[in-house]
Amino acid sequence: MTMKQGSTHRLIFWTKLHQELNEPKVLNLGLISMLQIILSFLDSVHAARLNLNGLGRAWANELSRDWTLAAAADCGKLYSEAERRVAQLVDGVDWCRDDAVAWLGGVLASHASCLDGLEESGRSDEVHHPTAENLTRVSKEALAVAWRRWKGICGNKKDLGRSVSSEGSEGILAAWNPATSKADAVVAQDGSAQYKMIGDAVAAVGGKWADRRVVIYVKSGVYNERVEIGMEMKNLMLVGDGIDKTIVTGNRNVRDGATTLSSATFGISGDGFWAKDITFENTAGPAKNQAVAVRSSSDLSVFYRCGFRGYQDTLLVHSLRQFYRDCQISGTVDFIFGDAAAVFQNCEILVRKPLEHQFNTVTAQGRDDPKANTGISIVNSRIAAAENLQGVESYLGRPWRMYSRTVVMETDLSGVIAGKGWKEWNGDFGISSVYYAEYNNTGAAADTAGRVSWPGFHVLTDYGEANGFGVANFIGGDSWIPATGVPFWGGL
Repeated sequence: MTMKQGSTHRLIFWTKLHQELNEPKVLNLGLISMLQIILSFLDSVHAARLNLNGLGRAWANELSRDWTLAAAADCGKLYSEAERRVAQLVDGVDWCRDDAVAWLGGVLASHASCLDGLEESGRSDEVHHPTAENLTRVSKEALAVAWRRWKGICGNKKDLGRSVSSEGSEGILAAWNPATSKADAVVAQDGSAQYKMIGDAVAAVGGKWADRRVVIYVKSGVYNERVEIGMEMKNLMLVGDGIDKTIVTGNRNVRDGATTLSSATFGISGDGFWAKDITFENTAGPAKNQAVAVRSSSDLSVFYRCGFRGYQDTLLVHSLRQFYRDCQISGTVDFIFGDAAAVFQNCEILVRKPLEHQFNTVTAQGRDDPKANTGISIVNSRIAAAENLQGVESYLGRPWRMYSRTVVMETDLSGVIAGKGWKEWNGDFGISSVYYAEYNNTGAAADTAGRVSWPGFHVLTDYGEANGFGVANFIGGDSWIPATGVPFWGGL
C-alpha cells in the first residue's frame, strides 16, 4: 500500500471519529475507543515500515537468497495487508458474527509473522525494536476493545445445540463440472487451453474482480510454479480435475534462503477463496526444514477435496476463518500450523517419516492472545501414518504460542499417536495457558488415560462445550459455507 493510501485511511478514521463525537445521540464510547486505537495502530504500522526500509525493498515474486531482505519483504506485504484489513472496520461490522475480532486477530497474526521472519533471519534487534513492541501493544489493545464490544452486544452467546447441515445442496463449488460448467479462464499444461501456467491465468483475470465469483479451471497436470493470490483478488474459485490429477508443486524452503512465509508454493490473501479437486505440494523434503505448500490468510475460505502434501510446515492456516472438507493433509513436524480459526471436517491427516532425530507433531497452533477467536478444530476425521513409522514419536500438537488452541473431536486416531497425546514446545511453556482438548475420539490411540497432565489439556465430556468448536459455532460457517454447496455438519 502506498503512503497516499495509508493517509487516506487515517483521514477516513478521523472523519468517522469526528462524526461519532458530534452526534446528538448518546455517544458510542466503545466505537470511539476502537477508532482511537485504530488510528494509533495505523501510525504504528507506518512507523514499523519506516524502521524496516533499510532491510529491503518491496515484495518481489522472485525470492532473494538473503534472508534479511526476504524477511523485510514479508513484513512489507504483511503490514500492507494489515492496514487494509483494519480499513474494513469503517465500512460496517457484523458484531455478532465477530468480524472485528476475526479481522484484528488477523492483524495480530500478520505482525507476529513479521517478527517470526525477522527472528528467523537473525534480526532479533528488529524484533525487540520499540516500534515493533509498540505495534504489538496497540494490536492487542484494539483486539481487546473489539472483543469487549462483541461480548457486550451479543452477550458472547453461542447456540450450542445448533446442528445444521448443507447435505444435498447444490452450490457453485460442489456442482462444478468441467463438462457443463463455464470458467473465466482455463489452464492446461499441454497448451490446449488459454493458459499453460496458473499464474498467467490469475494475472489475466485480475481486471475482472467485481461482485461475482471468478472461476479458473486447471486441467490435469503437474504445474511447477509459485502462485500468489493477492488481497485485491477476492472471490476467486480454483478447480481442478482431481486430488491426484491437478497438482501445483514447488520446493522452496528455509534451508535454501526463503522465509517460512515466502516458501509457500501457493499463497492466498484474497478473501472468499474456494478450491476443489486440486493438490498443493512442497517437495523440499524433511532435510530442508520449513517448506510450506499452502499459506492462507483468506477470510471465509473453503477447500473441498483438496490435497496438501509436504513435510515440515505443510499447511500454514495463517489467519481468519477457514473450512476444509474431505481434504488430505500430510507432513511431519508442525504440518498444520498458524493462527486461523480453521475447521477440518471429514479429512484424512497423514503423518510421514521425518529425519532420524525428529518427532512428528500434527499441529502447532499460533494463538498469541486469549481474546483471539482462533484455533484448529479437527472434527470427524482420521489421523494415521502415511508409511511405516515404527520407532517415530508422533503427537497431536505442541504449543507454538502461549494461548495455542487445538481440539480433536470424534476423530479416528490410529496407533501412530503416542499415548501422552501432546508434546511440550520448550519446558513448561504454555502448558497452563493453552487450550488443548479431545472429545469422543475412536481408534487405537483414543484412550486418554495416559495423556499429558497439563492444566491446559482437557478431556471433554460435555456435548455443548465440544460443539462450540463445530462449524456453526466456531467459525459461523452456517452463514457462508452453504453458498458453496459443499456438504458440512454445523455441529458434531
